[in-house]
Amino acid sequence: MNHDSYDDAWIAGILQSVRTVAVVGASANPDRASFHVLEFLVRKGFDVVAINPGLAGKEIAGRPVYATLADVPHPIDMVDVFRNSEAAGAAVDEAVAVGAKVVWLQLGVRNDAAAARAEAAGLKVVMNRCPAIEMPRLGL
Repeated sequence: MNHDSYDDAWIAGILQSVRTVAVVGASANPDRASFHVLEFLVRKGFDVVAINPGLAGKEIAGRPVYATLADVPHPIDMVDVFRNSEAAGAAVDEAVAVGAKVVWLQLGVRNDAAAARAEAAGLKVVMNRCPAIEMPRLGL
């Protein structure tokens, strides 16, 4: 997969096929991008859970917060990662371990080694993109 350029139809296919999204690095601070993206995904009808060990057991934008992906009591289709490129590797490995179908690394986040591990495990990987930008751009 060429992670420097994605086909619009491929991105749209991912966004139209997933229903459950875990936002890793979700923040309760409304000034943070992860808060706004989580809210956007909820408004778009996704079943969203937040992953933030410091806020586990609470809610962000009305959605439950878990410490880790493994703590989520139901299957996860897509893991949206708001961590730096180095830390994203652990989140990608966790996504593989819980059986996610897609790993989405946010704007400015790229980890080619982690992407290769996820793709080898059968996951689709998107890096350096934001679903809250891609959905309106694609008319979704």
